[in-house]
Parts: sequence; structure tokens; C-alpha cells
Amino acid sequence: MIIVTDTQIAMRCPECGKLDYYNLSRFEFSGKKRIEVKCSCGFVKLILTTKDRQNYWLQVPCVVCESKHVRSLSAKMLWSDEVNYLFCHETGLELGYIGPHDEVKVLAAAQQETMEALGDFDTDDDYFNNSEIMYEVLNCLHDIAEQGLLYCQCGNQDVEVDIFPDRLELHCKDCDSVNIIYAETDDDLLVIKEVGSIELTQNGFECLDSLSNTTKTRKKPNRKNK
Repeated sequence: MIIVTDTQIAMRCPECGKLDYYNLSRFEFSGKKRIEVKCSCGFVKLILTTKDRQNYWLQVPCVVCESKHVRSLSAKMLWSDEVNYLFCHETGLELGYIGPHDEVKVLAAAQQETMEALGDFDTDDDYFNNSEIMYEVLNCLHDIAEQGLLYCQCGNQDVEVDIFPDRLELHCKDCDSVNIIYAETDDDLLVIKEVGSIELTQNGFECLDSLSNTTKTRKKPNRKNK
């Protein structure tokens, strides 16, 4: 039987925005009931406490809603070979990951790409028609992509995402297919939450929206610059 003695933590700092990794060992709790995980800037971005080393409480300052979220994990879950996701309770957005080193780094890298895409706009919430819905739709799209379920019929798995105030445009650079996902209303969010996978039609144009509640093929428009 293999006993896991350490786990990897990846979290973005609410203070400076930097993504850092921290290796947490079981032995750090020897003689301690509280561990603080600090960013390189000095900000405490995670507090873990335990009374019996069987159950752990995590306090997570949220980069999204600027409050603190609390989550409990059993020792079995914390020191397992599966990833534990840390979420914002208000928006459902992923704040960090705890688990095996390689898996955590893959998830954090994917999240970093999403954040960098948003950063290209140098945006505040006023950029989007509905920022809360947009962030949640992006999070759903990220979950679909990390499972390998975002792809084009032509065989391309590297689908590009352009972000606009009211929608996302998925683009296959190999065959120039486009799929639009609207992100303005609760119904738009419900649609993508019900989608298990997204397949772009080769050389085609499709639209995923709340009006149709399905993927509809329409005449392909000229792609617009952001």
C-alpha cells in the first residue's frame, strides 16, 4: 500500500494575482494545528487547520468575490491521488487545486491561459455585458476543454477562443470553422452547463445560444476583430 505523504497546491494570489505552487507535506502538521500558505509577495492565500489530523478546514481568500470561503477535507481526500478543486461559492469559478503534482500543474496551466486571454483586454467588469455570466461560461468551457471534449471535426484539438463583451467565438485555425457561445443571460449559462462536449463542424459555422437551446447551423459570417 502506497501512503501519500505530500500534495501540491496551486492558487492565484488575491493580492498580487500571481499563480504560485506550494508543496504541502503531512509532516508539516507535526506539533501544529495551523499552516499558512503564503504567496511570494507575502500575502496569506490559504490557511489549513486541523484538530485531529483526520479532518482539515481550509480558509480561502477569494480573488473573485473578495470574501473568504471555507471548505473541509478529510485526511483521505487531502492526501489522495485525486485533485481537489477550490471554488468561489458565489460564482463557481475555480480558485485553486490540491492534488498530485503533474495533474495540478496541468490544470493550473490551463487556468493561466484563460486568465491571460482575459488579460489581453486589460479589462474590468464593465467590458462584459454580464461579467458574472461571462466568467462562469468561461469556467464551464475550461472544464469541457480539459477533458478533451472541445475539438473540431477536422481533427484539430487546439481550438482558439476569442472573447467579446457578449459572447465567445471558438475558431479552428485548420479549417476556419467557427462556433459562437453567448454569455449574457442565466439561460445562456444553463445551455453550456447542459453541454457535455463541443464539436466544431468542419468548415462550418454554428451557434450555441439560449434561444435555440441547441447548436444551430447558420450562414457563416465574416470574423470580426476584437
